[in-house]
Amino acid sequence: MTIKERKTKNKRDKIKVCLIGAGRAGMIHARNFTASIPDAEIAGVSDTDGTEAQRAAAELGAAYWYEDYSEAIMKCNADAVVIATPTKYHCEIAIMAAAHGMHIFCEKPMAMNEEECERMFRAAEENGVILQVGFMRRFDAGFVKAKKMVDEGEIGDVVMIKSLTRGPSTPHEWMYDIKKSNGPLAEVNSHDIDTLRWFSGSEPERIYAVGGNFRCRDAAEQYPDFYDTVLLNIKMKNGVIGCIEGAQGVGYGYDARLEVLGTRGVIKVGSLKEDTVISCSAGSGIHSDAVKSWRNLFEQAYLEEDKFFIQCIQNGSKPAPDGRDGKMAVAVVRAGNESINTGKVIKLVM
Repeated sequence: MTIKERKTKNKRDKIKVCLIGAGRAGMIHARNFTASIPDAEIAGVSDTDGTEAQRAAAELGAAYWYEDYSEAIMKCNADAVVIATPTKYHCEIAIMAAAHGMHIFCEKPMAMNEEECERMFRAAEENGVILQVGFMRRFDAGFVKAKKMVDEGEIGDVVMIKSLTRGPSTPHEWMYDIKKSNGPLAEVNSHDIDTLRWFSGSEPERIYAVGGNFRCRDAAEQYPDFYDTVLLNIKMKNGVIGCIEGAQGVGYGYDARLEVLGTRGVIKVGSLKEDTVISCSAGSGIHSDAVKSWRNLFEQAYLEEDKFFIQCIQNGSKPAPDGRDGKMAVAVVRAGNESINTGKVIKLVM
């Protein structure tokens, strides 16, 4: 099918999606398209692990599976791709998909650096395809409600925003290499960075960050620059103060929370508790289950962003968050890592 034919498909036809990267995040999206979005279907699956690609294709009812993403893009006749590979491959996959007229959903972090981000959304614009970045918190009911309250002036003018993400598990080995992963600021805190921009309505101006390796000591000798805990302070152009905290390997559960302080009040989003059930007994005291995984906490948000992606394709509307939102998060990560390495406040010029 040519690019022109793909763009002029009957709106009643299902949008065919090619999954590139059949890991945890990729399969969340793929299962949504398969089971919960009637206007979409998985046409093919690509993963460097052929066994995983074949297994995923069988589960999803996809006709084709590949080990090489370029073969998937060229052969599976899809309208769109979901890119859920390690970050260093995002740019090359997105550019190739755009050249073949395929709409792009790219998981965060968008790319390794701002130049790659520019190349990605330039390719999307030149080929007339959608590029949406996977910041699912913009689709979470609690975050959406809080943003509406901020916009309606419920707490007055926003003064300070605190956002944190702490993950229970230690990183995959490739993530220890900051040159390959951009570190926890990218892998863990990209969502927090986007949330800060979203709620402040402004762009970052000055950044200062500190980090340390407290839980992954075995990696310290081979990867001395790796940090599993980070604190990043940001001054936004409109004067709002931002504070972002991230940690990996905390063990106790998945922890994602937001606090927005205004001149007349405060809004808080998120809780460590998995539900509202709390038990208390003489033997064990007070007990409540903690959220175990980001997959549980943001399950509905992932579905809503996937629905939105398909709707944008069908309606020809502009996605949000888009490539420029992805680029700004990447820019903050780069500045944050520079601040950790140099101990300096980094001025972000965009």
